Amino acid sequence: MILSFKYTASSPLTSSAAFSCRKHLLPPSIQNVQQSTALPSLSSQKPIYIIPCTQNITLSTKPRRKVIECHAYEADKSQTQAAGTSEAAQKLKIGLYFATWWALNVVFNIYNKKVLNAFPYPWLTSTLSLAAGSLIMFISWATRLAHPPKVNMDFWKALFPVAVAHTIGHVAATVSMSKVAVSFTHIIKSGEPAFSVLVSRFLLGESFPIPVYLSLVPIIGGCALAAVTELNFNMIGFMGAMISNLAFVFRNIFSKKGMKGMSVSGMNYYACLSILSLLILTPFAIVVEGPKMWAVGWQTALSQIGPNFVWWVVAQSVFYHLYNQVSYMSLDQISPLTFSIGNTMKRISVIVSSILIFHTPIHPSNALGAAIAILGTFFYSQAKQ
Repeated sequence: MILSFKYTASSPLTSSAAFSCRKHLLPPSIQNVQQSTALPSLSSQKPIYIIPCTQNITLSTKPRRKVIECHAYEADKSQTQAAGTSEAAQKLKIGLYFATWWALNVVFNIYNKKVLNAFPYPWLTSTLSLAAGSLIMFISWATRLAHPPKVNMDFWKALFPVAVAHTIGHVAATVSMSKVAVSFTHIIKSGEPAFSVLVSRFLLGESFPIPVYLSLVPIIGGCALAAVTELNFNMIGFMGAMISNLAFVFRNIFSKKGMKGMSVSGMNYYACLSILSLLILTPFAIVVEGPKMWAVGWQTALSQIGPNFVWWVVAQSVFYHLYNQVSYMSLDQISPLTFSIGNTMKRISVIVSSILIFHTPIHPSNALGAAIAILGTFFYSQAKQ
């Protein structure tokens, strides 16, 4: 429907107004409406859009007299339905991202712990994870399953400090899981927001609202309670998780500062990060552990586990890359707040599933500390926004 409304005002001080309405292209359902009717009956199921027509504004030669003309039209019902369908499709896509991200992360943590129990060499395990991801992306680029990124030397220079921090955080987390339960590592890693605020405040001079600082109280308190009551506490495992938190905070800081203006998709960004991290980690892994230790450990694992051990190594390597790739891809689709909430829920799924699968003994106070820390992480994500 197209309507034309004309408002005529003789003086700004008068209280009376006259309206006239012209019909254009009226549908059959309202063609019989008399001209004396104040306004034609409009559909209650469609919104009306009022468009001011500035080009039709005319001023008469008489003083204090102006004519303002506006047009109104009803939105097409198909447009409203299309908008609703598009919004529903976007929500479904985000839900699939989250479900895939959580599922892949749970599977990775399970196979990673199985490998580390039989083959306690976290430096090689971390290297294989990065190598598998790099190989997957090289094949994807070569076969055109994914478009290779167009990057230059400035990109790699900006990515280098990010890759260093990512490498340290990855290795430290793997060392932690080789010494303690998966659930304990992730409980301590839920304290990453506390490191983020402290580093940003004291090293970068950033300030935060009071609710952000208050949200750190349950995070720090919950992690402390979980550490004190952990039945199988190990200092190396605890320090590995703490170092991983600190390293990933610096990774995020370097990424925000150095990667501004770099137009690379989330998938290709993580692929380049994995390749550069692999180049950084490989020589250190050889020095710290070395091929001789790996050969002895590999033979021992094969004799105890059998051929399934090879599948475990392949699975943990592939699933590590896939879950990280999906998480970086999801950043292209959702807000940082939604991502933070999803990351919190991911930790809950990993902690619960690892306790059930590995029959990890847990003290009630330990469970309480974990719940408090994770709840504090949720409050932090809310207060940060």
